[in-house]
Amino acid sequence: MYNKAAPSSFLRKVIVISTLGGVLFGYDTGVINGALPYMTEELGLTAYTQGLVASVLLLGAAIGALFGGRLADSYGRRKTILMLSFIFLAGTLGCTLAPDVNVMVVSRFVLGLAVGGASVTVPAYLAEMSPADSRGRIVTINDLMVVSGQLLAFVFNAILGTTMGHVDGIWRYMLAIATVPAVLLFIGMMRVPESPRWLVSKQKNDQALNTLNRIRKGDEAIAELAEIKATFAEEADMKKAGLKDLATPWIRRILFIGIGIGIVQQITGVNSIMYYGTEILKDSGFGTEAALVGNIANGVISVLAAATGIWLLGKVGRRPMLITGLAGTTTSLLLIAIFSSMLEGSVVLPYIVLSLTVTFLAFQQAAISPVTWLMLSEMFPLQIRGFGMGVTVLCLWIANFFVGFLFPVFLENLGLSGAFYIFVGLGVLAITFVTKFLPETKGFTLEQLEHQFRNYGKKSVTSSFPQNKRAQ
Repeated sequence: MYNKAAPSSFLRKVIVISTLGGVLFGYDTGVINGALPYMTEELGLTAYTQGLVASVLLLGAAIGALFGGRLADSYGRRKTILMLSFIFLAGTLGCTLAPDVNVMVVSRFVLGLAVGGASVTVPAYLAEMSPADSRGRIVTINDLMVVSGQLLAFVFNAILGTTMGHVDGIWRYMLAIATVPAVLLFIGMMRVPESPRWLVSKQKNDQALNTLNRIRKGDEAIAELAEIKATFAEEADMKKAGLKDLATPWIRRILFIGIGIGIVQQITGVNSIMYYGTEILKDSGFGTEAALVGNIANGVISVLAAATGIWLLGKVGRRPMLITGLAGTTTSLLLIAIFSSMLEGSVVLPYIVLSLTVTFLAFQQAAISPVTWLMLSEMFPLQIRGFGMGVTVLCLWIANFFVGFLFPVFLENLGLSGAFYIFVGLGVLAITFVTKFLPETKGFTLEQLEHQFRNYGKKSVTSSFPQNKRAQ
């Protein structure tokens, strides 16, 4: 007889451990925000090398996302996350001990490989471990942990900057803290099972059932195993997914939508704030220490908004959430651009900019980010999930790289107002894409979603994606 409390209890353990990858993702991308001013002084960074140090991680993440998906398909989600924990540790130590900008750039690139791999593998692992009726909430916990990691980075940056800002190399202490969750991730992943869907893909059905019995009730485990096996039988001709599968129209359509969703999340300009928030607040009028403390507000609102987004996903469709979030972020950036021009040099400008960056992040983290990572984890069919997420997240990270690399250059040459007008224009393009092409995926199992995408445009299933008739 099954203990009804046991599956949910064990699943909570799986969630907590695997989302340490999200914490590392968040900390390693957010810590540069506060470390950069001190690093700039010690390593003699220019606007160009500032952008390179901040954004080369994202270039590594693009490559890590592509190969992380393939590794996860070949060797399993669990083993891939274990390997990533080692790369997180190696990259963090390299950054912490870097004697010059060249070693820093290489180490940040290595760290990016782990960040990109985690951005693909952890959501896929969570999606495949989750029951359909709570998949949205569980997968987006990873997004909550990402912004929690960024908040931790902002808090430690502020504490170290305000108490030890006079100490040479204080930025090294800021970076070194990430070694702790990297070690915990490795230890924790040794104690959780492999994804049941991946196990079925390797014909390890008994192990898959054992895993399902630990995270589902007895009857549900047997029924879900049968559904997964049936899906594999349907997809027998797609065992080795890759570029050749783009010849299939419905797969091309999913990949097009996935790439679009990933790019949309980045061209809002969110990471100009998450990576350069301290520099933005300094540019608007705050001193370095005040900017470090003020930046904590961005982290706090991101965590609160991400928690709200998890709740909203159970109540609201993915599509309306994303459109509302994009409208809010674009409006916030437009107001920053206008006020930065009108009130330049005013004592109130830094407080206005801070309040508007907080508003921006409320819309971004409550609506755009959770929908992005959830849809990327749930819309691809099982046999190409690793490949599909790898390609789409590759494009996401490339977009992220350009935002991170170019923003300090924009800031230096166009000023705060001009830099944000660029993101306003991109926000309008993002709203247009989502309105025209994005389907609704809420309420379907992973297997049902695949069926709907395979049969898109046919009379019997057209009603599933009524808003997307033009996207075929």
